[in-house]
Order: sequence, then structure tokens, then C-alpha cells
Amino acid sequence: MILAAGQGTRVRPLTRDLPKPMVPILGKPVMEYLIEHLARYGVRQIMVNVAFNHWKIESHFGDGHRWGVEIGYSYEGAREHGEIVPKPCGSAGGMKKIQDFSGFFDETTIVLCGDALIDLDFGAALFEHRSKGAIASVVTLDVPRSEVQNYGIVKCDKNGHVESFQEKPKPDEAHSTLASTGIYIFEPSVLDLVPSNTVFDIGSQLFPLMVERKLPFYAQSRFFNWIDIGRVSDYWSVLQRVLRGEVAQMDMPGREVRPGVWVGLNTRVPWDEVTINGPVYIGSGVEIEPGVTIQGPTWIGTGSHLRRNSTLAHSVLFEYTRIGEGQTFSDMIVAPLYCVDRKGKTFYQGDEECTLRWSDARA
Repeated sequence: MILAAGQGTRVRPLTRDLPKPMVPILGKPVMEYLIEHLARYGVRQIMVNVAFNHWKIESHFGDGHRWGVEIGYSYEGAREHGEIVPKPCGSAGGMKKIQDFSGFFDETTIVLCGDALIDLDFGAALFEHRSKGAIASVVTLDVPRSEVQNYGIVKCDKNGHVESFQEKPKPDEAHSTLASTGIYIFEPSVLDLVPSNTVFDIGSQLFPLMVERKLPFYAQSRFFNWIDIGRVSDYWSVLQRVLRGEVAQMDMPGREVRPGVWVGLNTRVPWDEVTINGPVYIGSGVEIEPGVTIQGPTWIGTGSHLRRNSTLAHSVLFEYTRIGEGQTFSDMIVAPLYCVDRKGKTFYQGDEECTLRWSDARA
């Protein structure tokens, strides 16, 4: 089960027109990496709950045959006053809706949030889940106490049995520093605890209920890479790590024409008149004019255009973005209609306080 019905408000404007699981990493949606990883471990049936901009997920992934899996969808919304309105049911409520409809969850199920990159050994996680006789397991990682307010926090005994679950507590109120990664393993009986036709959340409602009833609910603490894209600043940091080659199983697309410089098809670059220091990816259809300086890690999306004497450093250009002549963009995410600095401050086209000039390369 991939949870993909959220609105992604904390990563706006990246999710202005995209569901959060469709935010691209190296030109591929985050959720595509999750599906590939599940397929490596023999998972063949995947349900996805969808709501906001749901058709963008459904049209990209289809029935899943490209990845050797079957994918089904559960839309959460309703028609009101002649319009289709998204109405997410909550992470647990969305699963209950599916169960009530078809009884899909008839065996052990891996549950994932659709907005993180992971390399978890699912074989080991399932073995621990079953060996403890758990009906639910949550995979955790230790985080600095200063960051606990960004996560669901788990307290467990020496055997891993969960004693309390706090949803985004203040640092001085947190019972531990073990953060839920949004990766769960459930037995079918877990869904008996979730009321039908009710908005119900896994972290803030289902887990506290399981603790209260002293059910066999365990935390797993194991070493793996978990790269959460919870905020815009996280997205910028993730891209920097990926471009530097720090994340396994994420290879740069295109052809490496110089050390650390990859290009797609049909690009126009006057190589003797520009300065490019990798790692840099230049997408298909990109035009770079003389005098341009590019400092990696930088990703330049399909159809973008860098005008003469502009500078782009440690940045991400979404598809079809034009950088104005002589402009300098550093540590930024830039799209045709907006740009965001690494701390999440957003500027839109026409903002009076913004002196930067950029536009849509298709115009």
C-alpha cells in the first residue's frame, strides 16, 4: 500500500500542480523509486490511494506492468455542486475504505508513504515482524531531539514493544528520539480497529489505540537510508545529495560527455565558451548560450534555456525554465512561474521584491 492522497502543503509551490509523490528526482517521480524497490523484493500487488491531482499519478503509472507489478487505485473524493472535490480519508481511513470495498488486505501488507526515498531491506523487516508475532510494526530511525517536532515519535521497551506514540511533539515533550519513517507492516486484523466511513489517521489515532489496548505492536530500528521530502528545503538537500552520487541505486541519466557532466539528447551547448563544473545534468532540448557558468551539483530540466552570461550554481531548474541574461541563481529551485530558495522562501513571476529575472522557455 502506497499512501498518496495527501495535498503536500509543506512542499508548496512544488506541489502546486503535482501530487507530492510525483515530485521529480533525476527526472523520475519519487513514487517510481518506491515501486521499483518494492518490485525488487517480490511485491507484485500495490494499491495506491489518491485524491489531489489523482490523474497525474494514474496516467503515469497505469496498471504497473512496466515495473512488473499490478497497481490499483482508490480515489478519495466526491462530487459536490457538479464538481469533483478531493476528500482524503486519512492514512488509516483510506486503507479501511479499500478493505470495505474489496477485502484487498487479506495478508501481511507493507505500507509506505509515497514521498520518501528508501533502501530498506524488506526481507529482514518482514522476518522480524513475523518472528515477534506482531500484528503491526513501525520502522524507525533515531533523529536529533531538535527535529522531533517533524515526526511521529515512538517509545518502546527493550524488546521493541511500543509503549507510546506521539505525533510531532515539542522537543521537551518527546518521550524518545525514535522517529517513525512512515513505513509500516500490518496484519489484516489491524484494519478491524479502524472505523468505516471515517477520516482516521495511522499516527495520531490508530497507533495510540493499539498502545492503549496493549496489542502486539512493535518498533523496528534498523540501519537504512531514508530520505524524507517533507519540506522544500528537504527537496533541495535531497537533489544535492543525489547529484553528488551519495544515494545508492540512483544513476544519472543521459551521456557523460565530460567528467561529471551528463547531457540528454538534442542539446545546444557552445562547450568552448561556457564554464561547467560537475556534477551537472543538462536535459534534452536545453540551450545554453556563450558566457554561461554552471556550478554543480545542478540539474537542468528538459527544454530549459540559459541566456548569455548567466550563472547557475547548486540549483535545480524544472522543465522549460529560462534564466535571464546576466542573472545569477544560487542554491535555488526554479520553475517557469516561481523560484524557491534553499530555505523555502518563494518568489513568483512579477513579485516586486524579487530582482531575479526568469521565465517560461516555451514563451
